[in-house]
Amino acid sequence: MPQVTQPPKRRLRGLCAALLALGMVVPLALAGAGAASADDIRNREYWLGSSGITKAWTISQGQGVKVAVIDSGIDAAHIDLKGAVVGGADMSGSGNAKGTKGVGAEPEHGTLVATMLAGRGHASASAGATATKSATAAPTAGAGPDGVIGVAPKAELLSVSVWLGSDNPSGKTIDAQIPAAVRWAVDHGARVINMSLGSTSTAWPQSWDSAFAYAEAKDVVIVAAAGNRKSGSEQVGAPATIPGVLAVGGLDKDGVASVDSSSQGISIGVAAPAEDLAGGLPGGGYARWSGTSGAAPIVSGVAALIRAKYPKMSAAQVINRIITTAKPKGNGIPNAFYGYGVLDAYAALTADVPVVQANPLGSIKEWIHVHRRGEAAPPTGGSTVTTSPLPAATFSDHAVPAPLPPAQLSSVAPAAIVLGFLALLVVVLAAGGTHVLLVRRRLLAEEAGRATAGPAAGSPGTASGTSGTESGTGAGRDSGTGAGRDSAVGPGGGKS
Repeated sequence: MPQVTQPPKRRLRGLCAALLALGMVVPLALAGAGAASADDIRNREYWLGSSGITKAWTISQGQGVKVAVIDSGIDAAHIDLKGAVVGGADMSGSGNAKGTKGVGAEPEHGTLVATMLAGRGHASASAGATATKSATAAPTAGAGPDGVIGVAPKAELLSVSVWLGSDNPSGKTIDAQIPAAVRWAVDHGARVINMSLGSTSTAWPQSWDSAFAYAEAKDVVIVAAAGNRKSGSEQVGAPATIPGVLAVGGLDKDGVASVDSSSQGISIGVAAPAEDLAGGLPGGGYARWSGTSGAAPIVSGVAALIRAKYPKMSAAQVINRIITTAKPKGNGIPNAFYGYGVLDAYAALTADVPVVQANPLGSIKEWIHVHRRGEAAPPTGGSTVTTSPLPAATFSDHAVPAPLPPAQLSSVAPAAIVLGFLALLVVVLAAGGTHVLLVRRRLLAEEAGRATAGPAAGSPGTASGTSGTESGTGAGRDSGTGAGRDSAVGPGGGKS
């Protein structure tokens, strides 16, 4: 079972059974356990070796790169985060000004994430503990051999707190908090944004569009957790489904797609360890936990390593390096379980990867242009923290026509129009019939006149009679029969 160590008698909140529309990708379980030493926590960080992170530290440790953690808030006083948190803000209206107060259904969540991303570790006060060295961590990385050391131990963290997973006392909704958090992070220098949160829906509020487009325009890498089946996320949910966002799937300790601590979907870009993780808790404690909430900061840390090594490299190229150098796994590349493959931090830093001009995972600006039926307005500077809830998300491009009131439904106008067309049709049919009758009478009169004039004009009766017969018969066939064919079929709409 997942365990919690230090401080004694601390009890964590149970997971919220019914999440709101969007909530944190919470650790699958946190349960009480006996105390354990900090160096024991370090020994549990198996992903440092399996994901090539320890080897990558010889090249980069994320120095000078700001990473924003949009989560429940980070306890900056945790011993393993000393000097790591350089700024922050609260977007929930329920936290403190620096974003370091835990808020929401899982207030410890942000500290768990932050320590895995940029923990420094620490040196124990006792000489014996100081002498203990972890088998998985490089001696030159971090502040000491004990506690949690993150993937990017020299990166700088921005703590942006948002209220997730339960009703927010301030009344601020997710629709308002998330875009405000993203904009604040970008405006305060974040080169990478970690979002260990998600929903059970692939769709996201329309209010998020401009904020994610703003981050894209400012060349920021956004990493998001894919979600956990055991927490109800069978498929990848937003924000991991947003074009351009690097969605992270979860692996078990054997490097196989996790059954409980991951989800599936075509938007997954890369897979990283998500089971039997270790992280720090507010107040100085530690926890064993699972979920893609822990896999995401591993990938965000690698993005920080790359941006520190290649400061001029674009966000699109950083993402491309991560997914291109991932170890292929599963049927087809990419696939719904591993994306482009299993994370390899060292290869992402050192491999010869072709330069790309566009993000291989797509563009939110282009998506807005196609799916919102209009070209996205160029993002403008400045953070826009709105205290009132934004309009509900909608994917309807045109308003639904309102039903007419009963008074308008009883109007005589529609009936008059129908009757007018019927009257016009009757007039056309009558005129056509009259014309046919007049033509037929004229032809019959001409035939009778020729028949009467025939005998008087002929001297030889036989020849004249024969001529009259030929004339009458010809007239009868050509005029009578012809007129009958034309008048019967023509006005009826058949072929003439």
